[in-house]
Amino acid sequence: MDISMKDKSEKKGKNGKIKVSKNGPYLVSGNIPLAEHKMEFDDDGNPCKWLEGKKYPSQETRALCRCGGSKNKPFCDGTHAKTNFDGTEKASKKPYIGQCELIEGPDLLLTDAQHLCASARFCHRAGGTWNLTMQSDDPKAKKIAIEEAGDCPSGRLVAWDKNSGKEIEPELEPSIGVVFDDQSGTIGPLRVCGRIPVESADGTSYEVRNRVTLCRCGKSSNKPFCDSSHLQR
Repeated sequence: MDISMKDKSEKKGKNGKIKVSKNGPYLVSGNIPLAEHKMEFDDDGNPCKWLEGKKYPSQETRALCRCGGSKNKPFCDGTHAKTNFDGTEKASKKPYIGQCELIEGPDLLLTDAQHLCASARFCHRAGGTWNLTMQSDDPKAKKIAIEEAGDCPSGRLVAWDKNSGKEIEPELEPSIGVVFDDQSGTIGPLRVCGRIPVESADGTSYEVRNRVTLCRCGKSSNKPFCDSSHLQR
């Protein structure tokens, strides 16, 4: 099943929220759909589409592991307390637009906040999002550049229409994906879609965005967000 777009009639999770608990799990409320999210690869071995795998039963509330040690992933089993997990949040609460650099092409703009990278590699296809943006007067290059930016799970990359100045975002319904990266053989972050609010342990909120990735290996230096540390061996 292609999960780049969701049925607009689906209402689950519309009022959901993710609360980062102090040195503990992500506390999810609002019956947000949870499923495995896997990557489909093209003939060159580059990710090209998100696929939905196993769906977890609906629940009004959940506690999802963020220390990386649970024996019942993606759910918390209390391991964080036994290991004295340090879940201190280091991520900036500045708006995305204040954390990114701008790449200007003929028809597209691309913003890039590199420190948010979750290494999902959708940006590698067909020469890469950056090169395609610079060739965006070519309709095919422009289309692929927009797709790649929109598939970036962390929201590191955002495509913008150069004439209107409006961001070009996929229509994602609220959902949480447990990312599996079969190519690298790693369990990736939580792919949070559809503008679900993420609240810090101190009660303040991060900017609400259409796409973010939350660390679930416990190693990120940009907690609660993923910084690709799950790929470190």
